[in-house]
Amino acid sequence: MRLGVSLPVLWSLGGLYVILAIASAAVQWLRWRQPEIQRNELVLRIRSWWMIVTIFTVAMVMSRNLSVAFFAFVSFLALKEYFSIVAIRRADRRVLFWAYLAIPLQYYWVAQAWYGMFIIFIPVYVFLLLPMRMVIIGETREFLRAAGTLHWGVMTLVFGISHIAYLLVLPDEKNSGAGGAGLVLFLVVLTEFNDVAQYVWGNMCGRNKIIPKVSPNKTWEGFLGGVATTTLLSVLLSVWLTPLQLDTAVWAGLLISAAGFVGDVTISALKRDIGIKDSGSMLPGHGGILDRVDSLTYTAPLFFHFVYYLYY
Repeated sequence: MRLGVSLPVLWSLGGLYVILAIASAAVQWLRWRQPEIQRNELVLRIRSWWMIVTIFTVAMVMSRNLSVAFFAFVSFLALKEYFSIVAIRRADRRVLFWAYLAIPLQYYWVAQAWYGMFIIFIPVYVFLLLPMRMVIIGETREFLRAAGTLHWGVMTLVFGISHIAYLLVLPDEKNSGAGGAGLVLFLVVLTEFNDVAQYVWGNMCGRNKIIPKVSPNKTWEGFLGGVATTTLLSVLLSVWLTPLQLDTAVWAGLLISAAGFVGDVTISALKRDIGIKDSGSMLPGHGGILDRVDSLTYTAPLFFHFVYYLYY
């Protein structure tokens, strides 16, 4: 375990296991009280959360470079899953190599804390390289759609998610209490909690659909309830894990909750366009990797630049 993992981070990680234990006990109690009601999906979701939290905990307590490599692997799995569900022209399969190559290079800039290259490598160099490679192949039919498909995948699933890893390499003295690991934990916990909170509030109070053509189960009540509870959690956790003050913690909570919602429904729109319910089956009860990182594709870059602008 690296020395950089502070007590606030360790206590917060421990709190996640307490919450999971309570949730597991509650589900077992409900199954005992109401055996006629099937709760298989809920059981699978909680089991998957145990696995996700355990893997995330290991990633957080490893050395910094191994932690960065973990998020690089998440980007790889997400991009691979994305390419498995979208339509890729046969000619472009030779271009995918360069898209995948962007992953180790992008995370190398992260590991080196080279902010200048980190921030422009994919939006400039990879953005220009991919269509050039497509032109060399010589296939012009549906060129624009194919280029947009590749660009969108690399931008969201590599560039967007890599902002989580860059939080790890920010100078610890700016967040002396918890360091970069505290910022990562704050972002991930709030993003995932926001998904759960919006789901719970929507089930309890949901009446008015917010975007029925994209995600019929999303309601204004669920969205606003999630925003309120996520913002409250942001205020509570910010003291332990971030350098945020009360006012900026409120803004961070509002930002993460709203951005998480947009990230979620954006991937929902993608899946609806393709005609699938889940992006994969890697995480029982949840679906695929995209189904779990959808909100982070928006919250990670927005929260990173919010914190970077204010404190770094």
